[in-house]
Amino acid sequence: MTTTTIHQAKTQLSRLLEQVEAGEEVVILRGKIPIARLVPVKKPQKRNLAIFKGQFRVDNSFFEPLPEEELRAWNGEDE
Repeated sequence: MTTTTIHQAKTQLSRLLEQVEAGEEVVILRGKIPIARLVPVKKPQKRNLAIFKGQFRVDNSFFEPLPEEELRAWNGEDE
């Protein structure tokens, strides 16, 4: 883990981001106090929903508009 000051982070951001892309964590300090952490973004995992094929059924009524009362509740208009 690399630590750096705010000033160093501003002047060397590209280099720090290269380190983060390589999997390293970078902590940014204000004086001696840690205030932020740069970490790599996790890549989204592919979801294979085919494993559920045939286990669920969606009725056609699912796609019909909601009744006005329920729609108002979802929109926070119901008191």
